[in-house]
Amino acid sequence: MEYEELTRDLPVSPVGKWELGLDNIRQLMAVFDNPQDKLPTVHIAGTNGKGSTVAMIASSLQQAGYKVGLYTSPSLVCFNERI
Repeated sequence: MEYEELTRDLPVSPVGKWELGLDNIRQLMAVFDNPQDKLPTVHIAGTNGKGSTVAMIASSLQQAGYKVGLYTSPSLVCFNERI
């Protein structure tokens, strides 16, 4: 799918007028057959303890035989961890 084909069906908001909500992202995800519904994920958010929590969950899942990918921001150990 080309960028132009993808974006032509997205609604365009006039400059200075923002439409808040999830409608636009839901439309975009529908174009891609809602991949978020097919990918098992764990999203960790909050103020404190995210790094240690994600490390424990990732370790537990890996020990149970699951493939685990992490995205952390900023990097935990070195700059090369960043996408």
